[in-house]
This record gives sequence, C-alpha cells and structure tokens, in this order.
Amino acid sequence: MPELSRFFGIVIRMYVEPGPHHAPHFHAYYAGFAAVYGIEPIERIAGELPTRQRRLVEAWAEIHQKELQENWERLQSGGARRPIDPLE
Repeated sequence: MPELSRFFGIVIRMYVEPGPHHAPHFHAYYAGFAAVYGIEPIERIAGELPTRQRRLVEAWAEIHQKELQENWERLQSGGARRPIDPLE
C-alpha cells in the first residue's frame, strides 16, 4: 500500500492495479472515511470524506496532479512510488 502523502490527518495512497481497465486514481483516508479520486480530471469517483477533508484533498490533488499521474504510471509499470509534498 504505497503511501504518497500525509497531511492534516489525511493519508493518500496509490495501489498497483493490474490490467488496462483501471483509470488512474488514488485513495484518500481520514478517520474511518475513505474515498477514491480520479486523476484526470480530479474528481471523487467513490466513497466519502467529511467536507473539510474533501476540499483539502481536492486542492492538494490539483496542485500535484502531474506528480499523481507520474506515480500512477511508475507504479503500474512496476516502479517505486515517489512521495508527494503534503499541504502545509
């Protein structure tokens, strides 16, 4: 479960998804909540987060969209993840 970033109690992870049928995405976790976000465009595709955390994740993802896409490509091709800076 590669962790990409952690900020304000939110953990961002990205998993290896075998097969070409999965669109690039990442997972966000916060205090028992979980959501899945697409990378292009940045949008919630499953799950729920509290409003404040949802907004933080979406802002963070917009800032780091290119790095998220690069991590997706790296992980899916068997490479290692690269951490992404948290929100401060």
